[in-house]
Amino acid sequence: MGEITLQGSCLCGSVRYEIRGEAGQFWHCHCSRCRKATGTGHATNILMKPETVEWTEGNDLLKYYKVPDAKRFATVFCSVCGSLMPRVAPDMSIAVVPAGTLDNDPGVRPQGRIFQDSRAPWSCDSGELACHETYPGRD
Repeated sequence: MGEITLQGSCLCGSVRYEIRGEAGQFWHCHCSRCRKATGTGHATNILMKPETVEWTEGNDLLKYYKVPDAKRFATVFCSVCGSLMPRVAPDMSIAVVPAGTLDNDPGVRPQGRIFQDSRAPWSCDSGELACHETYPGRD
């Protein structure tokens, strides 16, 4: 997908960020953890290899929660308004960016839906996007 620059903020505007790097994957994830974390039918995340991550405002307001029994699943959120924020994992050279926090058009679009077998019956349908039971290549 190439290099992109993402800018975003939380609901109350207390936390702002800019992340530049190579866009990797862009998914709607229907797994139960993403549904619980977002309070909706799926999370929409851009996964990228960040070259730079800059918290331009409110870095001290960020809170981190890792699901105890999960190998990697965690959330980062604004402690004022609760908005999910990007989770940067330097050890994995990845940033998971909740697309709903973006203040600009990333110039890329979701490539499909993952964990479709976990999709809530009331959630939106697949539309024109490819659907996968887990991550592509592992179905």
